Amino acid sequence: MTPIRLSVALLPLIAASAQAAPPIYTVLDNSSPALMDQATAEGLWKQQASAKLMRLYPVKKWGFVTEVEGGFDDAKVCIVTARAMMLPRSGKTLVYRPAKTATAFGTHPSASPQQCKTLAKAKLGEAIEAVSSALLAG
Repeated sequence: MTPIRLSVALLPLIAASAQAAPPIYTVLDNSSPALMDQATAEGLWKQQASAKLMRLYPVKKWGFVTEVEGGFDDAKVCIVTARAMMLPRSGKTLVYRPAKTATAFGTHPSASPQQCKTLAKAKLGEAIEAVSSALLAG
């Protein structure tokens, strides 16, 4: 095969690798299924993952854990606690040795289950933003 033909044959492969998806952080969600799911937690972290954050805290060395708990009390008040943590990685697993942690709390009286889930997402977003801001400030 001539060098020109080889170059033409390899061009699609090179172009595909250049357009590969950017690396993403490992995110584990340990939340109550009624309030949060894995995909939503990953999406919230993805919104906060800036190029500067990835440069300071490489994807191969760090990951995140989210925990959202709560529900309704006897007076039908939705109570939510959301925690976001940054943990070091060891290979493909996260080591429970939090480097940064933030927690957000919220209540919503007379909330529907969907409103409670929306509150949980908002509070987790606050906790994630607090962790991200602390990492970029330090």
